[in-house]
Amino acid sequence: MKDIISSKRVVDKKEIEKLNAKYKDLDPEKRIAELYRDFDLAEVMLTSSFAATSAMLLKFFSNVNKEQPVFFIDTGYHFKETLIYKDYLTKLYDLKVRDIRAEEFKHEFTTRDETWKKNPDYCCQINKVEPLELLKDKFTVWVSGLMAWQSDHRSSLNIFEERNGILKFYPLLDVSRDEREEFVKSHHLPFHPLVSKGYYSIGCTHCTVPGKDRQGRWNNNPKTECGLHL
Repeated sequence: MKDIISSKRVVDKKEIEKLNAKYKDLDPEKRIAELYRDFDLAEVMLTSSFAATSAMLLKFFSNVNKEQPVFFIDTGYHFKETLIYKDYLTKLYDLKVRDIRAEEFKHEFTTRDETWKKNPDYCCQINKVEPLELLKDKFTVWVSGLMAWQSDHRSSLNIFEERNGILKFYPLLDVSRDEREEFVKSHHLPFHPLVSKGYYSIGCTHCTVPGKDRQGRWNNNPKTECGLHL
């Protein structure tokens, strides 16, 4: 990521309050369009896991600004179906996807150590959190497709909020499950291949089993978030 020139600026609390008031009544696609009036493209970091229903957010960005890079954290442990889905959506929406990864020696350690079995938080820290930490210091805004109904933590979020030195932006935050389902059907969006097999939240192979909402993540473990969005 050495080719990315930092465009980071600080957005204060009053500005965040104004942004939340301004964007509250906009629909998701209009929120995304408005984002590029308030921030330069170089200030915006968009990440996607290319998981169960990533197509909705990616379609909006494809409609609004095809120049927006999409960062994919390649943990090295993704389902082959996730990588196929990623390639499919990349071509379908003409996305500019860029992969980011952990340092090779750190990733190899988690493989040898099978860290996900004894300390899944540490495995996520190495393979997800650390690679993104190096990147997010260069951006003002981090866009994510979180929705409030997906977990208790996510239901406490605002459309814009400061988190650990970066302004988080959740354009889909108040989209209900029914609204999402209707949008997916009416626009014929492709689902992740594993959804038909009962996977509704999809992460790494070692830590994901079939289950409703996020119940299949880190099965039999109180962990509910990888750490990226905390």
